[in-house]
Amino acid sequence: MPELAPDSEKTRGLLERIADGDKQALDQLLTRYRKGLHEFVAFRLGADLQARLDPSDVVQEAQLEAARRIDDFLRRRPMPFHVWIRKTAYKRLLNAQRDHRRAARRSVVREAGRLERSSLLLARPLLQSARSPSEQLMARELAERVAAAVGKLSDADREILLMRHAENLPYEEISCLLDIEAGAARKRYGRALIRLQRVLSEQGLLE
Repeated sequence: MPELAPDSEKTRGLLERIADGDKQALDQLLTRYRKGLHEFVAFRLGADLQARLDPSDVVQEAQLEAARRIDDFLRRRPMPFHVWIRKTAYKRLLNAQRDHRRAARRSVVREAGRLERSSLLLARPLLQSARSPSEQLMARELAERVAAAVGKLSDADREILLMRHAENLPYEEISCLLDIEAGAARKRYGRALIRLQRVLSEQGLLE
């Protein structure tokens, strides 16, 4: 198990209360992580799923699963809770994506021209330095072009870039979420960066 950042003091306290049989503490713990999980899931909904899959449904299913398995988690403590609940949500999301895309291949053509949320998130730093209205407009147009270029990458490349570059997750946590070694996560991120630079260069976005 890679070295992971520990849970906060607040989370550890709630876990101890849950272990002592305090049911209200479980509700408080799940509420504490609900917003962050919603953002985590929403960023990963592709253009083909944004109109048909509600992030709240994925989060609710993940939290119900976490509630069912909390006793097992408390016995084993396989990883910090903040990583465990995120991994639970991530697995639920992957299952939902697989099921919805399987159905889409039978009935719905993927919507073209709609930017992926994950791609937009990766391009968002371009907007942070813009101050004047004209700078903001130019930055927004550039960010959309970058997001469109990012959208040409594979799902795996976008995922590792999103986790590391946009969400700033440590390699140790990424390795847990993706079920790979931390060293493999580093190599995958490096290769994804190279491919991103190649795409941006092809689109005339890098000198």
